[in-house]
Amino acid sequence: MRHFLFLSKTDTPTRRRWFLWIAAGVLLRVFFMVYPGPVDDDTAVYLQLGHNLLHHGVYGLDNGEVLAPSLFRLPGYPIFLAAVELLFPKICLFAVVVIQAALDLIGGLLLAAFARRHISSRAGEVVLALAMLCPFVSASASIAMTESLSVFAVSLGVYAVGRALAAAQSGRRDAAALVLTACAAMIAMLLRPDGVLLFAALAAGLFYYMVRSSAPSASRHRLRSAVVSVALVCTVALAPLAVWTARNWADFHVFEPLAPRHVSDPGERVNLGFYRWVRTWAVEYVSTDAVFWKVGTEKIDIDDLPPRAFDSPQQREQTENLIDEYNRGFSISPDLDNRFNALAAERIRTHPLRYYLVVPFLRVADMALRPRTEEFPIDMYWWRWSEHPGETAYAAVLALINLGYLLLALWGFLRGRVPWAAIFAGYIILRCLLLGTMENPEPRYTLEWYPILIIAAGAALAANRKIGLEGGGGFTGCGKTQ
Repeated sequence: MRHFLFLSKTDTPTRRRWFLWIAAGVLLRVFFMVYPGPVDDDTAVYLQLGHNLLHHGVYGLDNGEVLAPSLFRLPGYPIFLAAVELLFPKICLFAVVVIQAALDLIGGLLLAAFARRHISSRAGEVVLALAMLCPFVSASASIAMTESLSVFAVSLGVYAVGRALAAAQSGRRDAAALVLTACAAMIAMLLRPDGVLLFAALAAGLFYYMVRSSAPSASRHRLRSAVVSVALVCTVALAPLAVWTARNWADFHVFEPLAPRHVSDPGERVNLGFYRWVRTWAVEYVSTDAVFWKVGTEKIDIDDLPPRAFDSPQQREQTENLIDEYNRGFSISPDLDNRFNALAAERIRTHPLRYYLVVPFLRVADMALRPRTEEFPIDMYWWRWSEHPGETAYAAVLALINLGYLLLALWGFLRGRVPWAAIFAGYIILRCLLLGTMENPEPRYTLEWYPILIIAAGAALAANRKIGLEGGGGFTGCGKTQ
């Protein structure tokens, strides 16, 4: 570990502090194992997919009559759960959260190694502290969902692409770093469809900075080297998805390299009109709970919709009629879905800027700034002080911590202190653009930002080097310790 983190044998005080931060990180994650967050319904689905794959050789769900193949979820997390069940059949879920916590700690060490090597020694320690003590990624490790492993994939990608670009700046090709970069993208894509954004950011950023990393006289050589390196990353990262795509074509006769946006298998009807209508007004996480999650099982209350869901009294009455029809059977028929779609089209035609710009911006802002109540034992309506003052105070503290990470990271980017900033800022921007299109805003979808926020915040607090433009955006002296 000492060599991995570039810690000198003679730097005993630094080594002690680093191990203290690591110990604090271990204790925080043990705390969340003892007092875990709420259980998500998707956990049972992932467990069943993994169990059926392990014991029956079928990647699918039991519909009551037959075990049918499925493609509505990517196979990465179910395969992980199946492997854990095979190794630890009697303590499967406990082993899952232990492994996730261990990988989360390793991810923090990868970020610290990146910061120490490419920013400064002090930045490495600050990044380690921020990673070890981050309550959001720590809490996600205690929940059997894809987020924790997705965060680890981003951390691995940050470390690996930094190694690859540092080697390119010195005229070398680090094949191991390129394979690690590909593995990070591969893990992300096998876990969640939005993992393709990490692949895009890493591959495009790697090519861009490698082309710029050497002297102008070597332009032909650097272009060839960049093409070869990115081709290697693409080949390794996309190979498992090629197998998944071939399987989907063989079983379902559809071209599906990732997973459907609306979590459905071929032939299942999706309420596209209803979803489109929800996107015309849905901003808050509470709307996801009050409306989106209730479809098919519970009554929707018109009073749970915010005022921006109606443009006029007549439109409110029209909306209430549609919801009343849904409430009679807790289902959305094709005809009802078409009428929701017509209502959405009317609202979009009347206020296009609201639909395409304002509401997506507010949606992303809510996901970024709202306390992550879904990861903690906190009521969703956390601001109701009179009902639960303790939970309100807890949520307020979490909101301030979250805001601190965001503001420090923004400072790091604005001050030009983040190495290879285009890759990391590009990934966050791509994620924002995607999240702005979602009808079910959930704060957990921004967890994958945190490895980058931690690097940028550490650079803001402790950078003592200047960005070298000639080095493709990395720090001058990249790979050395000052």
